[in-house]
Amino acid sequence: MKRTVLFVALAFASSLAIASGCPKEMKAIDAALPGAKLSAAQAADVKKMRADGEQLHKDAKHKESMETLGKAKKILGI
Repeated sequence: MKRTVLFVALAFASSLAIASGCPKEMKAIDAALPGAKLSAAQAADVKKMRADGEQLHKDAKHKESMETLGKAKKILGI
């Protein structure tokens, strides 16, 4: 029983940690985007991924949000 409670607590804590990471990733993208040397298509892709990541975060799909925001950061080179 103690193991089950511990597992649930750890799972909950890890989901909170991921959830709090999304806004940090969005801020990093927002800070890097204005000075980034990207093509118009790349800039559009980054903006779309950033918006999609924010919506996923709001929908409590934090893993998907972090993956989407990570792709945007990769394009930005951060």
